[in-house]
Amino acid sequence: MTQPERNTPETILVVDDQPIVREAIREVLERAGFCVLVAGSGAQAIQLERTTQGDIQLLISDVTMPEMSGQAVAELLEKLRPEIRVMLMSGYSEGELSFLSHGWHFIEKPFRASKLVERVNQVLHLPALAS
Repeated sequence: MTQPERNTPETILVVDDQPIVREAIREVLERAGFCVLVAGSGAQAIQLERTTQGDIQLLISDVTMPEMSGQAVAELLEKLRPEIRVMLMSGYSEGELSFLSHGWHFIEKPFRASKLVERVNQVLHLPALAS
């Protein structure tokens, strides 16, 4: 699969409380040409949002994390950056329909690197929803 040409790389914020998972995702996405920010918690993600000058096009967050769920992180970031797109990830697909009703996307863990890059490109290049 060829990558779409970009003048500047899209920025993706990855939030997962498991260091090995978030670093693996970072590596895959950076190799695919994205700028990747990583956070180990919802609080760290909000702090990164506050200190990041440019746009963040996509949030990828684990659903189940201590202290702040992926859904809570997504809701907060959408208030701060209404244009951000959201993709939640989990080993459990039961909540997928509720995520879709928010206009969010979902990827089930575990996933292959190629599937992650494919889904990220799909989400980033979908037409924006009308407000």
